[in-house]
Amino acid sequence: MEAIPKMSVTQKAHPAQRGEATPEATRLRLYQLQVEIRYCEKRAYDLFLQNLVKGTSHLALGQEAVAAGFAAAMNKDDYSFCTYRGHHHTLARGVPMLSVLGELMGRQCGLMKGKGGSMHLTSVEHGVMGSYAIVGAHLPIAAGAAWSAQYRGTKQVACAFFGDGATNIGAFHEALNLAAVWKLPVLFVCENNMYMEYTPISSVTAVKHPAADRAASYGLERQVIDGNDADVVYSAARDAFVKARSGGGPSLIECLTYRHSGHSRADPAKYRPKEELEEWLKRDPVTLYRTRLLAMGIPEAKLAQIESEAMAKLDRATEAAKASPTPAVESAMTDVWADGGNAWRN
Repeated sequence: MEAIPKMSVTQKAHPAQRGEATPEATRLRLYQLQVEIRYCEKRAYDLFLQNLVKGTSHLALGQEAVAAGFAAAMNKDDYSFCTYRGHHHTLARGVPMLSVLGELMGRQCGLMKGKGGSMHLTSVEHGVMGSYAIVGAHLPIAAGAAWSAQYRGTKQVACAFFGDGATNIGAFHEALNLAAVWKLPVLFVCENNMYMEYTPISSVTAVKHPAADRAASYGLERQVIDGNDADVVYSAARDAFVKARSGGGPSLIECLTYRHSGHSRADPAKYRPKEELEEWLKRDPVTLYRTRLLAMGIPEAKLAQIESEAMAKLDRATEAAKASPTPAVESAMTDVWADGGNAWRN
């Protein structure tokens, strides 16, 4: 079983140990993001059981700290590139719950007007440049977006999130190499939840840490961090964004985390040892962070308010999504070609 880290394997000290106090407003924001993501993902599961979510869905329950930590460190005009397990990153960038749930339910209020579904969440307005169902396909695209930002001198940074399985895909290595050669402002963030679908990543990979142990091949620093600790994630993300904006080139960060549920809603995840799951559940990122905030002296009432407001927002979004109509048949060919239709092909 993978040991659960208490701090970065690169031996970078926690912000508090360096005397860098994270503002209380930032900590509360990190907690709010994690709570809203957790509640929304749980609601997506409930709606799936009610047959209101069409198709499958890949939940990120247990991986909230990665999305919250990186989103809190981003500028508004930075880019996020997600995988099919991208609800948490989409929500963290500020996309309304209604737009996400509406898309999962195939309603017109959804991000893609109900025609994309769970694996195709995109919101250019919020810097979410797509969710990609093909493993590793978005990594070269993120490098391209970073090259564009570099060429235009905008100081924007592209951030590509991917699972441990993508580290054995050719596009991963191609994107890393080009990004390093051109010193592109791009962050490659591996959410290592230990399983590539149903197969332990350790059983098919020659190195212990599938992302970080390959960093040296591209002249990058080896970084492995506790992906269930929002403070650690935020600190690593903040440093990487500063490096990228200043012309220091890309970073590869491996976040050790764990999904609480199966690969998708069709997966009962019986292949995982019971003891392993129990051990990781003790490191639930939301519970861990709530406990820390209370220990720091933040009032229980303030955290309870964040939680109640998140639930109220979620309930309103759920009912609005249920009331939204499904896409009209006439809209099937819109948003497919640049001109909004297919007449030019005939």
